[in-house]
Amino acid sequence: MSECAAQYERVPACPADRCKGEFSAIHAKLDRLDEAIRGNSKPGIQLRLDRLEAAEAVRSRVLWIIAAGTVTLAAGAVWKLILGA
Repeated sequence: MSECAAQYERVPACPADRCKGEFSAIHAKLDRLDEAIRGNSKPGIQLRLDRLEAAEAVRSRVLWIIAAGTVTLAAGAVWKLILGA
């Protein structure tokens, strides 16, 4: 007999009402977790995470555009200093 099976044999049998109560409590917790993740007529964690990722992508793109513009302006200033135009 495996160690796990022996462990479960030592657990006293639980009355049906107690087990039903525990299972209904577990079911209620799972329902609350599902509602938090998916949302129920309000944004859930999944939608909020998608929005955050989209905002981060936009922010990253804007920062790269600003960095590219800054490098271009700096290169133009250096070019003018070198050529003296």
